Amino acid sequence: MGNSALKAHLETAQKTGVFQLTGKGLTEFPEDLQKLASNLRTIDLSNNKMEILPPLIGKFSFLKSLVLNNNKLTALPEELCKLKKLETLHLNGNHLRQLPAAFGQLSALKTLSLSGNQLRTVPTQLCGLRHLDVVDLSKNQIQNVPDTVGELQAIELNLNQNQISQISVQISHCPRLKVLRLEENCLELSMLPQSILSDSQISLLAVEGNLFEIKKLRELEGYDKYMERFTATKKKFA
Repeated sequence: MGNSALKAHLETAQKTGVFQLTGKGLTEFPEDLQKLASNLRTIDLSNNKMEILPPLIGKFSFLKSLVLNNNKLTALPEELCKLKKLETLHLNGNHLRQLPAAFGQLSALKTLSLSGNQLRTVPTQLCGLRHLDVVDLSKNQIQNVPDTVGELQAIELNLNQNQISQISVQISHCPRLKVLRLEENCLELSMLPQSILSDSQISLLAVEGNLFEIKKLRELEGYDKYMERFTATKKKFA
């Protein structure tokens, strides 16, 4: 892509606060974007070939939305964690194995999508995020859900298409968790904490495609309590 095309995009972005450049084969984050560090509210560089998100991302202190789906990122810089206004972060379809240690400092974050990466566990850093609503960790390599998950503030947690065979009973203690998606994992029925049914806020539990028949789930103690929550929620949205 020529400099003139980039210049035109930058001029538009200066007026709109939105910089969108998708599917252009970019191998590097455009350094010229720094000039707009105080203007930009949204950056979308999806469907490119970027391997590195440079530390200068930390300069975009007014950024609310960062979309980098389908690139080749293997790591994220600690500087990303300086973005105190960031509400939406989409990183689907990259090669991420972990999150920066200070990720919990993204205090405004509401939506986080990390589908189709190489995460092996539910990152503990997520538990510090008080405004998190939706977390998508589907299509990773997660094998178990640790005790720390009990502190997660999210309303929806998507763990579909992982390799999960163990879930901490602490997941029942998530204060705001209403939707838990665990489809297509490696769960035996005995490994599904019954407290999810009998003693949690969860009103939508999706567990199709595991190592048990759904009708067996209905025989578990607490299933009727879960169905009460499920039905009440359905009525609310009907």
